[in-house]
Amino acid sequence: MKTTKKGFTLIELIVVIAIIGVLAAILVPSMLGYVKKSKVSSANSTASTLQKAINTTLIEIDEQTQDSGSITRVHKDATASSSPIIFDSTTATGYDTKLKNYMEKASKIAFDSKCEGGACVAVAVALDSTYTGTAPSGVVTVDNYKSYNGTGNLSKALNAAALLASAS
Repeated sequence: MKTTKKGFTLIELIVVIAIIGVLAAILVPSMLGYVKKSKVSSANSTASTLQKAINTTLIEIDEQTQDSGSITRVHKDATASSSPIIFDSTTATGYDTKLKNYMEKASKIAFDSKCEGGACVAVAVALDSTYTGTAPSGVVTVDNYKSYNGTGNLSKALNAAALLASAS
């Protein structure tokens, strides 16, 4: 009576593991590139959404008090939720809750914006210590995001975004 054993040999298992290792070595670096691109895109999208929220809030300020033209900057300095959103104007007070209504993340992120004539022209957002985004987008890319990283470079990113906005 002949008996046959079913299963894989040790050599076959080692070959399969080696093939999986080679595939992982090829795919992991490319996947990391997609993660960076996704985070930069997310930061730029957040900045764009915040710019729209600030503009909507400025329109409401203009409808209520006719003084949104005096606001030149809206910013939040720290990533801590206890830090207030500041509208730089002597007459614009209490509008941080309106902005929070339009964008929930506004109280959780650090950002800076430049306003001219009652409209927000540029925004820079720091999602975390690594990824910063701008609106208009095109300033921060996968290639240069490290030069704009963190809350310390918000003004650098904002100035570049304002320059891009004035050129278009």
